[in-house]
Amino acid sequence: MNKQSLTSRQKEVLKFIYKAIRSDSRPPTIREIAGHFGFSSTGTVRDHLRALVEKGYIKIAAGKSRAIELIREALFSFPILGRVQAGLPNLAVEEIEGYLNLDSLVFSDDSTFALRVKGDSMTGAGIMPNDLVLVRKQNMAQTGETIVALINEEATVKNLGRRGADYYLEPANPNYNPVKVDENVSIVGKVISVVRRFQ
Repeated sequence: MNKQSLTSRQKEVLKFIYKAIRSDSRPPTIREIAGHFGFSSTGTVRDHLRALVEKGYIKIAAGKSRAIELIREALFSFPILGRVQAGLPNLAVEEIEGYLNLDSLVFSDDSTFALRVKGDSMTGAGIMPNDLVLVRKQNMAQTGETIVALINEEATVKNLGRRGADYYLEPANPNYNPVKVDENVSIVGKVISVVRRFQ
């Protein structure tokens, strides 16, 4: 099933449904959704629900007042685009190797993706080989943030550090040296979560 983009209001409605099911173990009624958002008509709710059905996020059972069901595999999936080096920089090829499903990180958009970590330069920050890092695309970052950067088209995950007027890609393992940020370095995104799967 292909995940389709939602409008901001559709995301809000889906988030409300998701939270209601998690907290109350049952979906909200159409009137409860209308009341929460201050919609004057339940027809507005039905329009949003119809869009969520068409985009593959929910299904609605006939003849029930609490008829909304989440299609869980469609909700919180992020493409795993490839591997990122946590060691010496290595070429990162954008090749989707699967999808990462996360219930706890709600409502991503097209700016979020996952990379699988290679190497051990970030072990001191709790990022281990074969971990998945969830990355939000952005070309700027704050000192101290963990980022994915390109060095001459080779991707690496590091902490962004500063010494005087210069910025560095800082490893979290003393066996590796920092890399000075210059015109050959560009920020791809900020790491927002690390996921480890245990066998």
